[in-house]
Amino acid sequence: MEEGVICQWSMFRSFLAILQWWAFNVTVIIINKWIFQKLDFKFPLSVSCIHFICSAIGGYVVIKVLKLKPLISVDPQDRWRRIFPMSFVFCINIVLGNVSLRYIPVSFMQTIKSFTPATTVVLQWLVWRKYFDWRIWASLIPIVGGILLTSITELSFNVFGFGAALVGCLATSTKTILAESLLHGYKFDSINTVYYMAPFATMILTIPALLLEGNGVLEWLSTHPYPWSTMIIVFCSGVLAFCLNFSIFYVIHSTTAVTFNVAGNLKVAVAVLVSWLIFRNPISYLNSVGCAVTLVGCTFYGYVRHMLSQQPPLPGTPRTPRSKMELLPFVNDKLEDKV
Repeated sequence: MEEGVICQWSMFRSFLAILQWWAFNVTVIIINKWIFQKLDFKFPLSVSCIHFICSAIGGYVVIKVLKLKPLISVDPQDRWRRIFPMSFVFCINIVLGNVSLRYIPVSFMQTIKSFTPATTVVLQWLVWRKYFDWRIWASLIPIVGGILLTSITELSFNVFGFGAALVGCLATSTKTILAESLLHGYKFDSINTVYYMAPFATMILTIPALLLEGNGVLEWLSTHPYPWSTMIIVFCSGVLAFCLNFSIFYVIHSTTAVTFNVAGNLKVAVAVLVSWLIFRNPISYLNSVGCAVTLVGCTFYGYVRHMLSQQPPLPGTPRTPRSKMELLPFVNDKLEDKV
């Protein structure tokens, strides 16, 4: 009886964890798109910089002030030798995500971001000459096919936004690959990741944001009828983006690897549906089919990776992930992800 109650509570806890993860992730994406499209604040570098500032402050408060998470100590030399390069790629990844969101619909951007597994496998194969089981390559076929179909049939296609999203996938893959070598020996959770990387990312992005968007922001502030209410929304989106890191940490420790993979792909579907209900961007039948094929392909890819991770690796083959922590990209890229 007690075992049944514990099992039911565990399932309910996992369900709540997934729901709050979806809520934070989708809310951040929708608010960012609303800022760019409805509030006419078309400055993705500035939005990203504000998010980094909020995350840097939030990480300090959580770890140093409230002490809700223990600090993972990092050697001062490693902060510049290892953390800084990772922060640079992390910064590029987040900025490109917001740039793409500025120019293309949420549905198209989220579908392109699902291309990340393919770019990760290809980069590892090209740069490190890693061997991958044929089933891994086969699982990438529906992902690539779905992306091609979605891109060809996208009614709101924008070359600049498409390019930013695609390069963002490469940045996400590079970040994941670099984490294996640069951060070897450190076991970061999502909160400590933000604590160390957000200040570096703020430092990296502040000057480019001022030079490229400073005059535009000042002009927008002087001409927009309600500038400060918009800035409050921008800062609120930054706070929610930081809270997203907590939700990721919670869902990782409340679900299995397979559940996490399936929930992650369903989260993309939820984001696409919610964004369409709000922004009403035109979506053709073939475009929706392409998006669905991509998400099914991502789910199948995650399943194959999980199944192979349960098998002992052959000599000379790369080690496959053995836990949901390893199945997750080093930092939430759908922030998608969003810091």
